[in-house]
Parts: sequence; C-alpha cells; structure tokens
Amino acid sequence: MQTESATIHLTDRQPSVSGAEMVAHLVPPPQFAEATFDSYRADPGYPSQAEAKQTLLEFAEAKRPAKRGLFSRAKAPETKPGVYLDGGFGVGKTHLLAAVYHAMPARRKYFGSFIEYTALVGALGYAKAVALFHGADLLCIDEFELDDPGDTMVMTRLLGELVASGTKLAATSNTPPNALGEGRFAAQDFLREIHAMAESFQTLRIDGVDYRHRDLDGHARTLAGGEYEEELAAAPGTASDDAFGDLVSHLAQVHPSRYIRLLDGVSMIGLRDVSPLADQSAALRFVAFVDRVYDAQLPIRATGTTLDAVFSDEMLAGGYRKKYLRAISRLIASTSA
Repeated sequence: MQTESATIHLTDRQPSVSGAEMVAHLVPPPQFAEATFDSYRADPGYPSQAEAKQTLLEFAEAKRPAKRGLFSRAKAPETKPGVYLDGGFGVGKTHLLAAVYHAMPARRKYFGSFIEYTALVGALGYAKAVALFHGADLLCIDEFELDDPGDTMVMTRLLGELVASGTKLAATSNTPPNALGEGRFAAQDFLREIHAMAESFQTLRIDGVDYRHRDLDGHARTLAGGEYEEELAAAPGTASDDAFGDLVSHLAQVHPSRYIRLLDGVSMIGLRDVSPLADQSAALRFVAFVDRVYDAQLPIRATGTTLDAVFSDEMLAGGYRKKYLRAISRLIASTSA
C-alpha cells in the first residue's frame, strides 16, 4: 500500500550554514560522487571531448613540480597550474571536473561552485579562507561565472595566492577565462585581474550536444492542478509545495550559500502557478536555486508557465544569457526526471 507523501513549504524555512558546514560540502555533488574518466562517455562526433579527457587525465596524474637545486641546469618544460574547461551546456564538463578530483592522489582537495567559494570567503573572512586553503593540492571550481566585480576581485586574489603556494586549479565555465564578465563589467582594474588570472589556466574547449536534451523535447514539463497534486502525493519521502511567486520572494531573504539547506530532507520540489520573472535580481537568485536543486538531483513538478519560459527575451539577450540558458537546460531535465 502506497503511503501519501509528507508536504512542507520551503518558504517556512530560514536555514543557517556555518563555515565548517560549507567546507564539509566542498565535494562533488551526489550525481558525480563516483565520476571517473572511464565512466565519461565521449561523443565520437565531437573529438574535443576525448582530447579534453586525455589532457585532464594527464593533469590529474601529474605530480607537483620538484624544486630545482641551486646548480640545476635542466629547465623543466613550463606547465600551467590550472586547467579551464570551456564549453556549452551538458557536454560533461562537471563530470570531467569531478573525475579530476577523484583521480588526483591528493591529501587535501576541494570541489565547489564559484558561489560556494565566495560565500565561504564571506563567512570566514579573506585571511581565514587563505589560511584554510593554503597548501591544498587541488581546488576545483565549477560554474566559474562572474556576477559581481567585488567577488571576482576577491577570488582572483585568492587563486593567485594559492597558485603561488603550489595549489593546482581546475575550473569549468560556459565562457572562456579571458572573456568572463564580458557584456557586464568593463572597468579596467577588473579586466586586468581577469586577464592575469587567465594566464594561470590552460584552456580546453569542449564541444557537443547537451546530453540532458538528447532524449527530451525542448520544453520543461508543466502539469494541470490535479496531476500536480497526485505527483506530489506519490513522491517518496517529503515533497515541497510552494507558490512560485512566494518562493522567488523568499529566496531574496536567504543567502544563496544557504539554498542547499532549504532542500534538506526534500525528495521533490513542487512549484505552483509559475509565471515569467520580471526582475533580473530575482531571476539570478532563481538560477542559483535551480543549480542547487539540480546538484541534489531533485525532480521538479510545476503548474502554470513552463519553467523554461520564465526568463524574458531581454534577459536572454543580456550579459547573463549563458547562466539563464544553463538554468533552462537544467529545468527541462528536472521537470522530466
């Protein structure tokens, strides 16, 4: 006999996250907990995938360069301390990044999204964050997308200090490193910092088709009221049920670093009466929420406007276009899960 799912409201939650809890979460998300290079299926139609896989395998297996003696004559070939995976949505960048994390025989290594690292620096303070990561063997940064010049300046400074201490970096983005912030920030000091950081990375371009759409149509799934209630009732464990507008408003009251805690113990996300987003700040917060839902591999059920249509044409034509397109890709997959 099937029991009815318990239902909660995310808007009732006011989560808090300590610095120690943030550090504990700096590991690959559940769907990539066992990701390896062997389990990455390179598309033969896009040779750049296999090429990136091989380069990253060599990067993960390479040892830290030994210090040369005072009278050493041989000069080792120069290798950059970081690799940067630039490519479209759903081509396996995060899988490969997680494979680097798992394959590198490192004592101290961390894996997180850009927003998780900036939130940690904000929670601990810059000096304590540097002390925490100093001497780390590897820092993996997923979704290196820049929304705020201040965060970017802090992160580029932090990465510069870590590279100088021997830390290896691996990052993913939908934007080449020297074009981060393009169309949004043009201040000369910002551009100088970005170009200086870009010099630390070997950029690998990965082409391909979004794997999330290979067996799906082009829209997020939406339900009628009765279907919505039935699917939430049938969810294993606890389902959340919130009006879309109420959740979007609530996200403004919670720091994005805490969104993951909104999802504690939830097995399905329910969003009623979805409607287009008119405010870009609200839209970006919703993108950050979608990222956490996707990382947690939670299905979404919704009524109203299809979730892939909540971002306006103006938003999709602006500087955050790639963030919105990534969210659309994930929403289509999550509503079909």
